[in-house]
Amino acid sequence: MAEDPLERIEREEREKKQRNGGLKTLMWVLVAVAALLAAALGYLLNQKSGLVKELEVEKADLTEQMLALQNDFATLSSDYENINSQLDTSREQVALLIEKLKKTEATNRAKIRQYEKELGTLRSIMKGYIVQIDSLNTLNKKLTADAAAARQEAAESKRANAELTQKVDQLSDRVAAGSVIKARGLSLQAYNGSDRVTDRSSRVQYLIATLSLVENELAERGPVRVYIRVKDPEGILLLNSSSTSFNVGDEALQATASREVDYEGNEVELSIYVKDTGAFSKGIYTVEAYTTKGLVGKSELMLR
Repeated sequence: MAEDPLERIEREEREKKQRNGGLKTLMWVLVAVAALLAAALGYLLNQKSGLVKELEVEKADLTEQMLALQNDFATLSSDYENINSQLDTSREQVALLIEKLKKTEATNRAKIRQYEKELGTLRSIMKGYIVQIDSLNTLNKKLTADAAAARQEAAESKRANAELTQKVDQLSDRVAAGSVIKARGLSLQAYNGSDRVTDRSSRVQYLIATLSLVENELAERGPVRVYIRVKDPEGILLLNSSSTSFNVGDEALQATASREVDYEGNEVELSIYVKDTGAFSKGIYTVEAYTTKGLVGKSELMLR
C-alpha cells in the first residue's frame, strides 16, 4: 500500500530534525571535550612552569652555597706548605664544580643532586682542613712554649756560659721541631772506698755522673743511650777497657762511659759509673753528657 505523501513528508521532516539534533549534540560534546583538554593542557603547562621555577630556585640556592664555600676556601690559609698545596687543589675542585653547575639545566635533577653530593664532600674536606690547621697551630704554640722554657732554664743556670747558651738555643730549635730529648741536673761526684762522697783526690776510687732526661711528649719512644765524657784537669779524656765511641751527626767521639735507658716520654733519672781510669789528681774535672742527637749537659767537679 502506497505511503501517503503528507505522512512521508512529515516523517522525513522528523528524521531530518533527529539527524540535526544528533549533530548538534555531538558538536557540543566535542566542544566540551576540547574545553576539558584545553583546561588540562593549561593546568599541566602551569604545573610544569611552577616546577621549572622551583628547580631554578634550587639551582640558584645551590650556586650560592658553592660560592660561599669558594669564599671560605679563599680566606682559609696556613703556614704549612703541604696543607696549602691541598687547599689549592680543593679550590680548583670548587671552581670546576661551579662551572659545571652553571652549564647544567635546572631541570636536570640527576646532575643537580650529584653536584649537591659533591658540595657536601667538599664541605667535609673544608672542616677537615680547619681541624688540621687548628691542631697544628696548637702544637706550634706548645713547641714555642717549650722552647721559651728551655731558654729560661738556661738563663737561670749558674753553669751557663757562652758555649752552653749556644747549645741550649740549638736544643730549643730542635725542641720546637719536637724531636729532641733534653736533659737537666747533670752533676759529677767522687766516691771513696767506703762508697762515700769525697772531694780529696787521693781518696777517690770512682766517679758517678747523674742526670735526668726530661719529659717530652713529642720525643721518640724507646731505648736511649746516654754517653758521658769526663776530662781531667789537663783536659785529657778518662778512658778504661769498657769505654766506647759514638757519633753525633758526622762527628765521631769517644765516651768515658755510657748507659742505655728506656724512654717513654716521661722524666727518667739515671746514674753512670766511671771506674778503673787510673789515679785522680787535684783540679777541676769536667763532664759532658751526650745522646746521638748532641750535647745535653755539662758540669764540673773540683778535687783537692
